Amino acid sequence: MDVLLGNLPEYLTRFGGTIGLFVVSGIASLILGVVLAAMRVSPVPAMRIAGTAYVTLLRNTPLTLVLFFFALGFTKLFFYLPFFLLAVIGLSLYTAAFVCEVVRGGISTVSAGQAEAARALGLGFRQTLTVVVLPQAVRSVMPPLTSVQIALLKNTTVAAGSSVFEAGGFYRAVNEQGGSTLVALLWVALGFVILVIPLTVLQRRLEKRWSVSR
Repeated sequence: MDVLLGNLPEYLTRFGGTIGLFVVSGIASLILGVVLAAMRVSPVPAMRIAGTAYVTLLRNTPLTLVLFFFALGFTKLFFYLPFFLLAVIGLSLYTAAFVCEVVRGGISTVSAGQAEAARALGLGFRQTLTVVVLPQAVRSVMPPLTSVQIALLKNTTVAAGSSVFEAGGFYRAVNEQGGSTLVALLWVALGFVILVIPLTVLQRRLEKRWSVSR
């Protein structure tokens, strides 16, 4: 307890950075993931190829390499951005590939007859996807989509290696002051458990509500 109380401002500030990193990256990855899923089911071959290439590349690249590229290579190749924004970009691009596959799986659960009926009514691909298909697909993908976001929350600790001020680096701050690294890591683990619990509760409530409505 002394380790936590003696470094409480540091602990809270770092977890505040983690929450900010998670929220921004989570929203960005959801938006990009849905766009990628639309590309992968698009009737345009070039869009499908581009979406498949993106997902294949990012899903098979370690997150550490993605973040190291943005932390070390992006500034040299392009222009300077704060480490926080670089971490957001890296986490968003990486997580979007997994969001895409989850959403695409949900789209495949919607019967083809509904899409055909929408086209028969004169709706285009974009309208069919956004009005008919996606609202139904979201219900079936909430559990795996929540799991992806929980994984994103835990992946924010990797950003500590890119000089981002977040919870993953708390143990180093404690170690520099002569405190117990092991105890600091246990407090970090507890903090992440506390953050994950609301996501799990939200997932179960949505599952229960939508299963009843179906």
